[in-house]
Amino acid sequence: MLFPNPFCLLSATKVAGLQATVLLLLTLLIKAKIQIKAFSALGLALLLLQTLVFLAAGGALGLSALAATAYGLKRRQAMG
Repeated sequence: MLFPNPFCLLSATKVAGLQATVLLLLTLLIKAKIQIKAFSALGLALLLLQTLVFLAAGGALGLSALAATAYGLKRRQAMG
C-alpha cells in the first residue's frame, strides 16, 4: 500500500504560515531568555540586599544583647 506524501498536501500559504509561526515562537523564546536573565540579575541584587539587611539586623541584635549583658553585670556589681 502506498502512503501519500504528507508534504504534497502543504500549499504555499500553509508553509508561509508555518514559517511565520516558527519565527514568532523563536522571537518569544529569545524574549523569554532575556527576561529570565534580567530578572535573574534583579533577583541576585535583591538577594544581596536581603543578606546585607540580615547581617545588619543580626549585628544590631548582637550589640544590644552585649549591651544588656554589660548593663546587667554593672547593675549586679552595684547592688552587691
